[in-house]
Amino acid sequence: MKVALVHDWLTGMRGGEKVLEVFCELFPDAHLYTLLHNKGSLSDTIEGMDIRTSFIQKLPLIRKKYRHLLPIFPTAIERFDLRGYDLVLSSSHCVAKGVITGADTLHICYCFTPMRYIWDLYNLYFSKERSGIITRFATSLVLNYLRKWDVASSKRVNKYVAISRYIAERIKKNYGRDSDLIYPPVDCSYFKPGSANENFYLMVSPLAPNKRVDIAVEAFNAIALPLIVIGSGQEEKKLKKMAGKNIKLMGWQSDETVREHYVNCKALIFPGVEDFGIVPLEAQACGKPVIAYGKGGALETIVPLDENIKNEKGQSGNATGMFFCEQAPESLAQAVVRFEETQGLFNWQVIRKNAESFDRTIFKDRINKYIEKEYKEFRQGLQDR
Repeated sequence: MKVALVHDWLTGMRGGEKVLEVFCELFPDAHLYTLLHNKGSLSDTIEGMDIRTSFIQKLPLIRKKYRHLLPIFPTAIERFDLRGYDLVLSSSHCVAKGVITGADTLHICYCFTPMRYIWDLYNLYFSKERSGIITRFATSLVLNYLRKWDVASSKRVNKYVAISRYIAERIKKNYGRDSDLIYPPVDCSYFKPGSANENFYLMVSPLAPNKRVDIAVEAFNAIALPLIVIGSGQEEKKLKKMAGKNIKLMGWQSDETVREHYVNCKALIFPGVEDFGIVPLEAQACGKPVIAYGKGGALETIVPLDENIKNEKGQSGNATGMFFCEQAPESLAQAVVRFEETQGLFNWQVIRKNAESFDRTIFKDRINKYIEKEYKEFRQGLQDR
């Protein structure tokens, strides 16, 4: 079976790349297509693949500014010639799902989200506070084109696999397509509980507008409890100006340092709305509870202590965290104060067990069996024509 993997861009090891790494292990001889590759920024498994980049790779000074080329991403992804492949497996949050394949090729898209920049997060990324008049005007000119392309190209996919029920609903809303559900993996062999428990709360996140780190900073300014923030991004200067003496912004840190802080913290703070959210599962794998905004993928990975907010499974016992109801500093602050009063109700073994149900080995087995089943049915359908 001749296989092609397609990933939007390869610029670092985040949650999407950890999924891609599993795909590379399943299909080590596959060709890996991507818009852009920053060599040396990924795991040895991914770096060892036959990586094929688009013309964007050759543009000057593009490594840090590639997102500004969003309007030409569709053209770049469509230039890949994927005829002759039996299976195309795309992992997409932007344009990877828009590759053009032959009629006798099965295209399975593992969808992290429909293109968030042009749908639900457009106003957040291009608000008056974050973008100049010229940028907003230029973006509005291409927005309609990008939305039309996104919907039209969604029809090129044979089967969608969503990373969460939350994303399955958005795939249905934006594309009118049904999808199957396979949750992304957390590496429970790497993230493990320890004996330490220091007196600080933790947030691990890119410092981007949609992550709502500002809510955490304002909340902890108000309650004067220690907060450590690990991550870098466009809002770093703004957040450092906002942060009080009880808040430490550490910038980017290695996986080893992140793991150490998971093990040592009292709880993880998670104020954004995520499509799934691998960070809460990494913290839970280390036996630590999560205080999260009660919306999005967090509802599918956290078992809440609160009786008035249920997760997707309707659970409230065997708690692995708590939710706050409003995406506002006051609501988060109240949740942290409540956690201070109830933290003894959390059992690290229960928390760890919840994370283990999302383990990397489970994901690898499920996605492999899914691909085998869908490919067999697809080939049978071709023979029956």
